[in-house]
This record gives sequence, C-alpha cells and structure tokens, in this order.
Amino acid sequence: MSTEQTPETAADPRPARLTAAAALAALEGLALLVGGAYMLVMGLLGSPDKPEQAEMGGVTLIALAVLPLLAARGLLKCRAWSRGPALITQLMALPVAWTLLRSEGSLLIPAGIALAAVAVTALVLLINPRTTRALGIRGPRDA
Repeated sequence: MSTEQTPETAADPRPARLTAAAALAALEGLALLVGGAYMLVMGLLGSPDKPEQAEMGGVTLIALAVLPLLAARGLLKCRAWSRGPALITQLMALPVAWTLLRSEGSLLIPAGIALAAVAVTALVLLINPRTTRALGIRGPRDA
C-alpha cells in the first residue's frame, strides 16, 4: 500500500486533543452512571418522597450514560461516527449546567460551573481542525 492510499489516521498518532475530548466524555458518562446508580439504590432502599420517581430517574440516568461512554470509546479508536454523539452530549450538558448555576443549593452552583467548564472545553476540543482530521471528517472545502 502506497503512502497515498494510507489513511491519515493510520499515519498520524491520535492527537492529544482527541484523547482529552474522549476523557471528558468518559468522565461525563461515568458521572451519569454513578448518579443514576445512586438514585436507583436510594429509590429502592432509601425512603424518598416518591420511590417510583427516584427509581425511574436512576434508570434514565444510567441509560443516558451509554451515549457519552460509547462516544468516548469511539473517539479513542478515532471513529468518525463518535464525534456526533460526543457533540450532542456536550450540547445537552449546557442547559443542565445553566439550571444548576441558577439554583440556590450550596453544592449545585459549583457543580454547574464544573459541568459548564467540561462541556465548553469538550466542545472546543471536538471542533478543533486537528481532531476533525484525525477522525477522518472532511469539511465542505475538502469535498
């Protein structure tokens, strides 16, 4: 196989930006997974006001954790399809961060700041041209 036929992703190592974006997506997925497991366990074993609501919230968070975890795995393997789910995850995190920032809870505001910082950082990393090239995504000028 000549160097002209070799894909760019095989010739170049994965950029650090792509690895960082994958790590942030995995971090968000793990946070959703832990939060969902906590809600589910508290719904089953604790005494919430509405156990069914806590259990369903936990199952929902666990299901939502799948998207960023799959995206993180795809980003680490330099799969082009993984950029879409990673971007969607970050865009969904921004309104959540805004809601947390507007709350009155003592721990919710710092959590909102952290979530917003992670989401914006991941978005910047995901739209970076080197990340896009490493994933093999061509822009309109390359078509």
